[in-house]
Amino acid sequence: MANSKRAIKKEIYRICGALAGECVMARLAVPGIDSEALNKCVYDLAELQMSALKLVSVDFPGSQKSYATRKEYTDARRAYFRASFAKLRQNFNKRIEEILHEMNVALKAAKK
Repeated sequence: MANSKRAIKKEIYRICGALAGECVMARLAVPGIDSEALNKCVYDLAELQMSALKLVSVDFPGSQKSYATRKEYTDARRAYFRASFAKLRQNFNKRIEEILHEMNVALKAAKK
């Protein structure tokens, strides 16, 4: 994922949209696939997208007045966002892997 809020939001939209599109295409193209499981995956992706976008839109809890210098404020703010976005990436990627596993299980059911 990128570093700016705007780029991260675009990537979240792109990843969730592409995976939801794959679910819809698989549901239409693969006979015998578990449609309910794929519908659940699409809903999970929508929920993940909304929760991740909310987490991107965080504000730094401190103000410049609470720091001795502007450099201290900037360093603290940068470290806060770096840690926040790293945690967001980790949780987002973990949830995407879980959804992909659910999608693969639905596809395997079609092959049986």
